[in-house]
Amino acid sequence: METSWLEMRWSRPFYLAFVLLLTLVLLQTIKLFLRRQQLLRDLRPFPGPPPLHCPTGEGKHPGAESGKRKHGVTQLFRDGDFKTIEEFVKKYPCGFPAWIGPFEVFFQIYDPDYAKTFLSRTDPKSQYLYRFLNSLLGQGLLSLNGIRWFQHRRLITPAFNFNILKSHTSVMAQSVNVMLDKWEKICGTQESVLEVFQDISLMSLDTLMKSTFSQETNCQINSTHDHYTRGITEGSEIIYNRMFSFLYHYDIIFKFSPKKRHLQKLVNNLHQYTDQIIQERRKALKDEKEHGKTGNRKFQDFLDILLSAQDEQGNSFSDADLYAEVNTFMVAGQDTIGGSLAWLLYHLAQNPEHQERCREEIMGILGDGSSITWDHLGKMTYTTMCIKETLRLCPTVLGFSRQLSQPLTFPDGRSLPAGMTVTLNIWALHHNPAIWENPQVFDPLRFAPDNYDKRHSYSFLPFSAGPRNCIGQHFAMTELKVAIAMTLLRFKITPDPTRPLIVVPKVLLKPKNGVYLFLKKIS
Repeated sequence: METSWLEMRWSRPFYLAFVLLLTLVLLQTIKLFLRRQQLLRDLRPFPGPPPLHCPTGEGKHPGAESGKRKHGVTQLFRDGDFKTIEEFVKKYPCGFPAWIGPFEVFFQIYDPDYAKTFLSRTDPKSQYLYRFLNSLLGQGLLSLNGIRWFQHRRLITPAFNFNILKSHTSVMAQSVNVMLDKWEKICGTQESVLEVFQDISLMSLDTLMKSTFSQETNCQINSTHDHYTRGITEGSEIIYNRMFSFLYHYDIIFKFSPKKRHLQKLVNNLHQYTDQIIQERRKALKDEKEHGKTGNRKFQDFLDILLSAQDEQGNSFSDADLYAEVNTFMVAGQDTIGGSLAWLLYHLAQNPEHQERCREEIMGILGDGSSITWDHLGKMTYTTMCIKETLRLCPTVLGFSRQLSQPLTFPDGRSLPAGMTVTLNIWALHHNPAIWENPQVFDPLRFAPDNYDKRHSYSFLPFSAGPRNCIGQHFAMTELKVAIAMTLLRFKITPDPTRPLIVVPKVLLKPKNGVYLFLKKIS
């Protein structure tokens, strides 16, 4: 039977639509194929693991070896298989390409000369992790680029000058004492094993709530802010998993996933909490200005400085800017400082000779420890060395990425093209056996003043370097010194051999099963 004219008329649009769709799919496939071939050519000078990310990990490209792996290379970073990463560092000097799916690659570097060349430039932050973080934190100093980053950095810098940090020392000591009193109540006069990471996280949150908002939260005792901490933790987990899921890189796919809905709920709760505090402070500042009052706060907190900040043109932070910067400071401060203190206690427990030497130094400076001031902190030479060695072994921030705006030529003559995403792998840099002798050994003497000139200035980068170094690094070091000094004066710390520390990457470095230590009150 012949096809009628009417049937042909109705079928033609569907036929044309099908042909158009097929053409678009074919063009996109060709585009991806050409992109992959270009990446393979660009990366030919750099040997590395197989580029395919598949169950067997089989793959081969020019300059790469073939073979079978249980997981692709990106799975190693996702799962925190640090031993295998360290093997790659030995096998592929300076750097190697780590593929995320068949069409995207993060070029990992961990050589001091490479790092110096990389950090001397002003390439924008990578679109991957930082773009995903924006959905949780907003566009703050962590993810901004160009003029806006420079404006924010200049406006925020006064919040971290030494006069402000001096006023925070007593606030930090108060929060640390609450934590130690709680431990003393649990332990009594007996040696007791405690999971310390959760308590340290709450202590860091308490300090930040006071330093950022001047809020007396009592969160260490009644956990009234668990929802804030949980929101940040769960949101970070979703973002980290998204970064290693090739399909979720596409917003349209992620938008319809259950993870997106859960993330949006977390973001709404965080925004509501932060917005309430900002609006209350604005009202209080307005009342103070109208009635000539100075308020009850003993020092300027982070929010005060953000609300009063203006540049030469009179521009100030918008509500979105305030939300982003406050949450960035809270998240970065709690997770990085809390994690670093936990790793420091763990390493001092594992190395009692260094713990005792720190304790002797601190007792010589503080006496009975009834008070601790800013001036005391600069005298803690050996304790500072132990803090730095901990930051080398367990850098809370494992790395950061930038997208090359221009071709990058390294000191050895090899080059990467514009558009390539480059990651400075801090973990690999700090564990690189070509830089550090016996890199797995806890040895604070690496940071003795006499050894400073013996190592490359870009071999130790826990706070990055160059113009985009961590703006809060002095705040972090101050809190770490206050916390470890007060802790060692009150407790002797020993490891729990049945529960060794296992660290995993979750945007920032986290303990997989907590941090368990034996604590004994010092008489």
